[in-house]
Amino acid sequence: MHRRDFLIRSAQAAGALGVAGLAGPGLLRAAGSPLYQISLAQWSLHRAHFAGELDNLGFAHAAKHTYGIDAVEYVNQFFKDKAGDEKYLGEMKQRADDAGVRSLLIMIDGEGNLGDPDAERRLQAVRNHHPWVDAAAFLGCHSIRVNARSDASLSFEEQQKLAAEGLRLLCEHGDKRGINVIVENHGGLSSNGAWLAGVMEMVDHPRCGTLPDFGNFRIQGDEWYDRYQGVDELMPYAKAVSAKTHEFDETGNEVHTDYERVMRIVLDHGYHGYVGIEYEGDSMSEEAGIRATKALLERVRDLLAEEQG
Repeated sequence: MHRRDFLIRSAQAAGALGVAGLAGPGLLRAAGSPLYQISLAQWSLHRAHFAGELDNLGFAHAAKHTYGIDAVEYVNQFFKDKAGDEKYLGEMKQRADDAGVRSLLIMIDGEGNLGDPDAERRLQAVRNHHPWVDAAAFLGCHSIRVNARSDASLSFEEQQKLAAEGLRLLCEHGDKRGINVIVENHGGLSSNGAWLAGVMEMVDHPRCGTLPDFGNFRIQGDEWYDRYQGVDELMPYAKAVSAKTHEFDETGNEVHTDYERVMRIVLDHGYHGYVGIEYEGDSMSEEAGIRATKALLERVRDLLAEEQG
């Protein structure tokens, strides 16, 4: 049985475990629900955060009341010292609940390399992620997003092996908290779809998955991996999807990514969950970029739904 089919059947057997289930959000589409739902990644507002114009505690309210989006993806660097602060996390949770916003995941950076070749540093990186697993569970998220970084001087296969080892250890902790550990293509070999898919097979844990990012397929320098091939290779393991945008043409289409094509790939893999807006351009304001991305995702969704009848 294909690994994805196994996960789907496991979820069905458990009564459709829901957004935090082992099969991951988005694999089971409820009758009458849209082809996919739209969430907002906090990084879309990173300039506002860094400028002090938006506080982390105000993010959920802004998502709902400024952009009409009812699900969010947090970034740990905007509350870096709060992973173990239950009072602060309780305020985050209350703010999201009051706004009618679902907390989906936390994107984790800066906690060490899960594929570090040094065994002690690798284990320490795993430990560093534990508080974020616990914070995600407290907030009601389904996942944390991590990086599968190793040592670029090592071979393709050795980096796979080391990353898989660190990820599996972290997934074992995630399993205790009901939290998935998902990996984004985020530079280096992680932006090679075949490499990251191979890591998923090596980890072989139902809590481990991917977060395909449409725009993050630059391996290094001018070396790019084909984004459509990469998304296709990562979607069998996807528990979230990142709709990266940078620039739009006069018709409202993203300049670098064919959204009709890439969303067909996403849907062809049976994914019907949240697609997270992550505007990262500088040709327009963050607010305008978020609105343009949302409009594009809605237009493509309507088009594909009409095609499906």
